[in-house]
Amino acid sequence: MPLETDSVLDRRLLRRKLTFWRVLSVFAVIGALCIAGLVGAQRFGWVTPLQHVARVEVRGVIAQNANLVRTIEALARNRNVRALIVTIDSPGGTVTGSEALFTAIRTVAAAKPTVAVVEGTAASGGYIAAIGADHIVSRETSIAGSIGVIAQFPNVTRLLDTLGVRVEAIRSTPLKAMPSGLEPTSPEAMAALREIITDSYSWFQRIVKDRRGLSDDQLRIVADGRVFVGSRARELRLVDQIGGEREARAWLATRGVPATMRVQLHRPRAPGSLSWMRVAGSGLAEAVGLTEWAERIAGSALAAQIERTSLDGLLALWQPPSP
Repeated sequence: MPLETDSVLDRRLLRRKLTFWRVLSVFAVIGALCIAGLVGAQRFGWVTPLQHVARVEVRGVIAQNANLVRTIEALARNRNVRALIVTIDSPGGTVTGSEALFTAIRTVAAAKPTVAVVEGTAASGGYIAAIGADHIVSRETSIAGSIGVIAQFPNVTRLLDTLGVRVEAIRSTPLKAMPSGLEPTSPEAMAALREIITDSYSWFQRIVKDRRGLSDDQLRIVADGRVFVGSRARELRLVDQIGGEREARAWLATRGVPATMRVQLHRPRAPGSLSWMRVAGSGLAEAVGLTEWAERIAGSALAAQIERTSLDGLLALWQPPSP
């Protein structure tokens, strides 16, 4: 009988120990997820530390990106943000998308010091975004400029003739949906398109002249569509300073922002049901010291935001010649 009692007591003690460790494991997992989520949320800019310098990135081809625009505009209202660094590496994109970024950056610049850092390229629409800042820093070999607007469309009329295909269209007016590329472009359609190009180009020139303080003669030199390396761009007053983020921080220090203040990257929220998993994964990698993996996971969240549609409308885009 005593042996049976001891056996029962041992089993009860064992169950209690197992229950304790199971509960402890659950709380440990929950705690790890909370920490990873917090670190990841900070990494994505959803939870921000007190008093910091915000950084946003403009990379790749620019299209309409409402999430990025809202992220930038929110910085103007965020009392914890002392200044903004805009990191740019973009050949441009749509005119309207570039204008939206320019306007959002100007909104922040009206409230707090804003500086743009050209990492590789700030051409065309990328340069539109850059001049939204109060100060532009560029590497000596970075590319800036390409001030101009372009509209391109293929005309496959001769190909259709070869195939024996004719496209019929009934229009309310002769210029409706013209040029189409499926029939010869009329002089009237070309004139209408050229008028749009001219108006957009005039707007581009005007904001460059106003933001960079150029004379008409200085503007004429830089606004012919060419790109310039950073050192030449500085001579032409397209950028203010040669350097990188360190020089940008030094300029912010002259505006009362301590050079030691933390820089926090603000990313637009990624749509999709798996965005929380990316945040937690990035945060967990950051928490255990795997910074490179954290960057990769965060990058995959950004990739999910890329719109898989063709660029539509007028383009402010630098296209290097094909080899």
